Amino acid sequence: MNCIIIDDEATARAIIGQLCTSLNSLNVLEEFPNALQAIKFLNQNDVDLIFLDIHMPDFTGFDFIETIKNPPKIILTTSDANFAIQAFEYDCIVDYLVKPITPDRFQKAIAKAENMTRTVVEIPNSEKDVAASGNHLYVNIDRRLIKIDIPSIYLVEAKGDYIHVKTEDKNYTVHSTLKKMSEKLPEDLFLKVHRSFIINVKKIVDIEDNSVLIKKDVIPVSRSNRPELMKRLNLL
Repeated sequence: MNCIIIDDEATARAIIGQLCTSLNSLNVLEEFPNALQAIKFLNQNDVDLIFLDIHMPDFTGFDFIETIKNPPKIILTTSDANFAIQAFEYDCIVDYLVKPITPDRFQKAIAKAENMTRTVVEIPNSEKDVAASGNHLYVNIDRRLIKIDIPSIYLVEAKGDYIHVKTEDKNYTVHSTLKKMSEKLPEDLFLKVHRSFIINVKKIVDIEDNSVLIKKDVIPVSRSNRPELMKRLNLL
């Protein structure tokens, strides 16, 4: 994997560089003392992996991630463990290494990066917002196809010109309609219970009056859709 190192401390860059040279799978293309220099490099070069420090003057690691479009895999390197939860809000972040970084921990992070399944496919021009293939669904977000495991979807909600797709791992906002989405979902798993909601019937936690509980979401069930819902349930 071609990689770059971004850290304002020369010593930290040198240590990560040495750790990289111990692995044949890594090829360090360049090192940068700040994120702005790295952005210019990324505009002209292909990079598979970035070692990124969080705390840097003027432009933090998170600022960097927010700035670049379609970031490659990123391993955060920091002396502060308090940002771990925030870090994993970003799909591109593979691991979070707290300094001082041990060789064993470093190798585990690289293994994650190497084994991480790439589920994002660039599509220059696509008219499809949602496409199904086997047990997976692909949604068009910012001209990328994002792969979603269909059984992991528990709720789809219509919001104007968009739909919110909620899964066990992450939520997605897609420019599409509930009708288009329902055509891609298997009927044995999913049911439209309201003009604004499709639910995964296997994810129902509780039913009360004209509503169902899915995870922590209380979803209304329209009077016309309730009979079909009751047919689907395995009632005693």
